[in-house]
Amino acid sequence: MNRLLFLLFMLFSMSVLAQSKEYSIVVKDIDTQLPIDDATVVVLKTKQILLSNQDGKVTFMLTGGSNFQVSEANHEPLIVRWAALKENEFVIYLKNKKNKLDEIVLSKEAPDKILHKIVSNSIKKLAVSCRLKVYVREFFMLDNKYSYYNDGLVNFQFSVNQKEPTTTLLVEQNRSYGLIDTDVSADLKGYNLNNIMENYYNLNYLDPILDSKLKKEYYFIIKGHPSNKDYYVMFAKPIKISKKVMDSFEIVYDPEKRLIIEFMIVTTPETAAKIEDKTNVGAKNITRSLVKVNYRVDGLDYYLLSSNEEIAYDLVLKDKIKNIQVRNSFVTTNFNKQKFTYNESDVFKEKTLFNKKNKILTNYWDTSGFRATDEEKILIGALDYKM
Repeated sequence: MNRLLFLLFMLFSMSVLAQSKEYSIVVKDIDTQLPIDDATVVVLKTKQILLSNQDGKVTFMLTGGSNFQVSEANHEPLIVRWAALKENEFVIYLKNKKNKLDEIVLSKEAPDKILHKIVSNSIKKLAVSCRLKVYVREFFMLDNKYSYYNDGLVNFQFSVNQKEPTTTLLVEQNRSYGLIDTDVSADLKGYNLNNIMENYYNLNYLDPILDSKLKKEYYFIIKGHPSNKDYYVMFAKPIKISKKVMDSFEIVYDPEKRLIIEFMIVTTPETAAKIEDKTNVGAKNITRSLVKVNYRVDGLDYYLLSSNEEIAYDLVLKDKIKNIQVRNSFVTTNFNKQKFTYNESDVFKEKTLFNKKNKILTNYWDTSGFRATDEEKILIGALDYKM
């Protein structure tokens, strides 16, 4: 009898030990002691990818222990051993590179031709069959008040044909809170997850400065990256303000590998204010726009790491004007080139998670790549309360 009880006790103990535990890491600058946002933390045991929020924090579930790889473009990368971590919430310090190589790069080749080459090579490297597990989320403001939120844990299944990668969307979990005014709900329904991801992989956002006709409206300059000697930064800015929206582009790239590491596209409020407003019903006058996309190079692998898009515009209605602001994010939590199978019934064929019935199996929003800040949790909780 004692032996049986002992055996049952051992089995129970092993079961408890095998359960996943929640851990948190806070990433800080070693000199300033300030949190570092957008730092990449890779759990080497599971290959899970995490991105730190504005508080420098990431949270994850883990069975047993694992070493970590922590990196950020302006800081020295670091491998952290599990044995060196002794608390449930760890603080990891990164050293700033302090390269300050913000000088103009001279080249025999014109910047726009260099851009064509790095874009072409980046698209070629991205064109692989793979699956991205991605945490997506969206905040929506109507007349400067938060009124809607959704997020989800989804899988983008990439297949590559002769022309370009295409995606199939599989939704694991999702939730949405708040209400949307009927006048603007159609705009949200146009937010197409597959199209956005395919645009990131085909680099369609850079078309305005690749087009031979449009590029003449921009001036180009290349500088050394201020904190990373291995990267260059290409700037493309409008030569003059025109009646149409003209964005400013900033592209961080690796000149040796000819790969884009990050690009950012901005329409500033000052630029938008100089553009002539449209007055017809249904017109959208942009007041601010930002697109920031990051890619990760991991050995021979190259894939989307994260994206943030923000847009604010005035929607012209018959009797009034409504201000709309949308902020959405993608964070890749896992990249895998393994061949996956799925049933056709698993495919999500709608454009967006808008109006999709909530499917919550776990608290995926806390451990799926990008943890909400305390301020964001208050906003989400308030919208949940209204439902």
